[in-house]
Amino acid sequence: MSTSAVNNNLVIVNTRVANLASVAFAFRRLGVEPVISADPEVIRNAERVVLPGVGTAEAAMRALHEIDLVSTLQNLTQPVLGICLGMQMLTRYSTETRAAEPVPALGVIPTHIERLRSQAGLPLPHMGWNRTEVSDHPLFQGLEQPWFYFVHSFAAPVDGATIASCDYGQPFAAAIANGNFLGVQFHPERSGADGARVLQNFLEFTC
Repeated sequence: MSTSAVNNNLVIVNTRVANLASVAFAFRRLGVEPVISADPEVIRNAERVVLPGVGTAEAAMRALHEIDLVSTLQNLTQPVLGICLGMQMLTRYSTETRAAEPVPALGVIPTHIERLRSQAGLPLPHMGWNRTEVSDHPLFQGLEQPWFYFVHSFAAPVDGATIASCDYGQPFAAAIANGNFLGVQFHPERSGADGARVLQNFLEFTC
């Protein structure tokens, strides 16, 4: 389907390492028909951009370099939402790599990604529903201690970029932000009514 035949206000980036169908369906339930694209021009001209991802940071960043989207994503000025691994790609770097040095990420949110500590009784990956402490950031308007669904072994620390936090034997950032760039570690598309509210808030977010 050509982009002229659909609503081009929202573009989901085809990173090649994401469950695009579930994210797209979540927005369709909100009455929005997204465009799925890896075309830099389509992405630059979108009103809003979603960056999903599953797998490892190393593979995801390699894919972004292969499809030549790194610079395009770094220079976006419209609202951008990273989901799960997509959130992690927005940070400065991730230690999720087989190399000795961390893998550089997009660097648009001033934090980084590190492995959660293994603890007795708390297996990795962290998988399941967790109550989340949210700030007054517009992404969480109308939500108070919401429940979100997580699947991850790596996370950002709670620091100045954090706009929501969670605890899995240790605190970690459930969401981060810097200007127009927003990221959530959880899967809003799998988080019921609370997740749907986050996606709706993103559709209404202005920067």
